[in-house]
Amino acid sequence: MTIIIYIIIAIIGVVLLLTIIAPKNYHVSRHITIDKPLPEVFDYLKYVKNQSRWSPWEAKDPEMQKDFVGTDGMVGFVSKWKGNKEVGEGEQEITNIVKNKVVETQLRFLKPWKSVSDAYIKVSEVTENITKVTWGFQGENKFPMSIFMLFMNMDKTVGKDFEEGLGKLKRVLEKQ
Repeated sequence: MTIIIYIIIAIIGVVLLLTIIAPKNYHVSRHITIDKPLPEVFDYLKYVKNQSRWSPWEAKDPEMQKDFVGTDGMVGFVSKWKGNKEVGEGEQEITNIVKNKVVETQLRFLKPWKSVSDAYIKVSEVTENITKVTWGFQGENKFPMSIFMLFMNMDKTVGKDFEEGLGKLKRVLEKQ
């Protein structure tokens, strides 16, 4: 019986230690330059529906079900999706727009697990005809997900998708 108590105490101790050392927050971002003037790039990016042309997750589930609420390109617009295991289920809401600077959204993932992240797409002028686009998101790792983040590199996993999406965005916008 004493051995069982020691095993339980050891398991609790390991979980507590992992909880203490686990990352509490995450932030992932990538950027690219696009050979288009900033206002033109921003006007395209402020519409969430345009993401269907460059989002890496669209390609992972072409049969994804989508629903929209509100006016695209305006604060309060919500894009909802329900897809396969790779894209899950959730919604994205525009929470702030600063013209020719940033579009901020809140990502609410429902499946495969619940989480909330703050996302953004920022633009800045490199030259009159070249625009830097930075795409990122951040949030909190809550228990027990924080422990899983010890074994998963969010930056590598999601960063790869961001790089792919930004590459597609560049191709789409530079063709126009």
